[in-house]
Amino acid sequence: MTAPIAIIMGSQSDWDTMRHAADTLEALGVAADTRIVSAHRTPDRLFTFARGAKAAGYKVIIAGAGGAAHLPGMAAALTELPVFGVPVESKTLKGLDSLYSIVQMPAGIPVGTLAIGKAGAINAALLAAAVLALSDPALSDRLAAWRKAQTDAVAERPEDKA
Repeated sequence: MTAPIAIIMGSQSDWDTMRHAADTLEALGVAADTRIVSAHRTPDRLFTFARGAKAAGYKVIIAGAGGAAHLPGMAAALTELPVFGVPVESKTLKGLDSLYSIVQMPAGIPVGTLAIGKAGAINAALLAAAVLALSDPALSDRLAAWRKAQTDAVAERPEDKA
């Protein structure tokens, strides 16, 4: 059986960011497939993957990309599955180029765009899990527990370091 979530990225170097999505899903007990699917270097792989993603059993796609960041938009153009785009920080423009490429999709081709980098990858995983939790009560409970743990980890008062 195919994992319900696919995490795709444009290159091996994107894994430094996208592993945070995979780690978050693992912590929630959600299976995910990870693969490199470059919009520019492996367009045939992208077309085959995105056009067949729903039939393969995926429910959500998380797509991370840096630089020109066409992967999330192209994936969204080729499937009706929800696609969450994670801008990967680039050396040249600190990820703003990636963010702008992902967030500026034309009407009719939606991509849920997250923050640049690690925070975006984690939040993409949480959004993907929330989508699946709509029809999975056990996952809904795990997601609620994860969020409660986040809340409980916030101290009420700062530590006195004097």
